[in-house]
Amino acid sequence: MKNKFISAVMLTGLFQAAVFPSLLKGAEKTAQPPPPFPAVSSFPSLTTEPTIGFELVEFQKKPVIGKDHPDALDIKYGFEGGMVLKLNGVYHMFTAENPDKPIIVRMRIAHWTSTDALNWKRQSTIVETTGEPIEVTGRAYASIWQPTPVFNEAENRWDMFCVAYKVSGTGKGFILRFQSTVEGRDGIAGPYKELGVIMQPDKESQQWEGWQGVATFNPFQLSNGHWLAFYGSAAGHHPEGWLVGLASAPSLSGPWKRLPQGNPVLIEQAFMENPIVTKIGDLYVMVHDCDVLTPPTRFYYFDRHNVGYSTSKDGVNWSKGGRIKVQPDFDGNRATDIRTPLGLVDEGNGLYTLVYTAEWAGYKSVCTVKVKLVQK
Repeated sequence: MKNKFISAVMLTGLFQAAVFPSLLKGAEKTAQPPPPFPAVSSFPSLTTEPTIGFELVEFQKKPVIGKDHPDALDIKYGFEGGMVLKLNGVYHMFTAENPDKPIIVRMRIAHWTSTDALNWKRQSTIVETTGEPIEVTGRAYASIWQPTPVFNEAENRWDMFCVAYKVSGTGKGFILRFQSTVEGRDGIAGPYKELGVIMQPDKESQQWEGWQGVATFNPFQLSNGHWLAFYGSAAGHHPEGWLVGLASAPSLSGPWKRLPQGNPVLIEQAFMENPIVTKIGDLYVMVHDCDVLTPPTRFYYFDRHNVGYSTSKDGVNWSKGGRIKVQPDFDGNRATDIRTPLGLVDEGNGLYTLVYTAEWAGYKSVCTVKVKLVQK
C-alpha cells in the first residue's frame, strides 16, 4: 500500500558510497555470493537500460472486472496483486480481494478463470481473513496478500506463496507457503494446504528492510535449476522507500536465504512493489508496480498510465526500470493509479497478455491489455 505523496531518498553516488561502501568495491574485492549464482556487479547505478521494450497493441476502455461484475458484487473495495498464468488454454488468476472493512485487513485469496483474459469467472476462495486482530483470532496473521503460484516439479504439485501481515495490511509481513492437495499441473485449482513460513524478519534481515517486514515474494528458476526470488520491504533505514532484494534457495521449498550482497536491487529509485519474473528466450523479464518521480524533489506520485519492467541476463543484475504504457489517454479514462501487474502471459509471435489491477473511478479493478515485444 502507498500514500498519495511519499518522501523518498533520491540516491546519489555519494549517498551510496556512504551507506554501502563495501558494495561499491566490486565483486572481486568483496565476498562472492555462494555458487551457483552469478557475481553481483557494483552497486546498481540506475543507468543500464532494458534490452527490450513493449508496445501496446490492444486495450479495453474499461476494466474486465469492476464493481459491477456479477462475481464481484460482494467485493466492496476491489482487487490488488497476484498472478495470472495460462494452462491448457485457460487463464488462471490468483488475486487478493478486499470484500469489506476493515480496508486492506479483511482479505481473500481467490481463484478466477477465463478462456480469453477478458471474461472472467470466480471459482473459489483459497484462504481468507476476518479482519480481526491476531489477538482475537489466534492466527499468526491478520491479513493475507499477493498470491504467487509456481509449479513444484520436484514435488509434482502447485506451490503458492502469499504475503501475510501480523499488523493490519501493512506491518510485520512474512511469507507463507501453501501447496495444492491435488497432484500434477491439473491440481492448480487446489484446495491448498498451508505448509508454514518460508521467509520472515529475523537476524538475517538487512538494513534496508523495515517495519513492513517481508512484503513481496516471487520465485523464479535459473537455467542451472537453482532458484531466486524477489522479496520486498519498506520503512527501513537505508535507503528509504519501497524496495526489493533477492533471496536464493536450492529448491522451491527452500531454505531461502537473502543474497549477502547487492540488496536492495535498485531498479527504481523510490518505489516498486510486486515484481513478477518471466523467462523470454535467454532473458529474464520482470514487470512491477511503479510510480512517477519528480526530480529534484523527494516526492513521487501515482502513475495512471504505466507498468514498470526490467530485464536481466543472469537473474541477478537488472536494468533500471522501463515503462509499459497500458493506459493511453482517451475520453472516459477513469484510471487514477496503475497498481499491480499480474505477470506476462506468452501468446506466441512476440505477443503477451498483461493483466493488472488499477484504481478506476475509486474501485480497485482488474484490467487486461496485449503488448508486443520490440527489440531496442
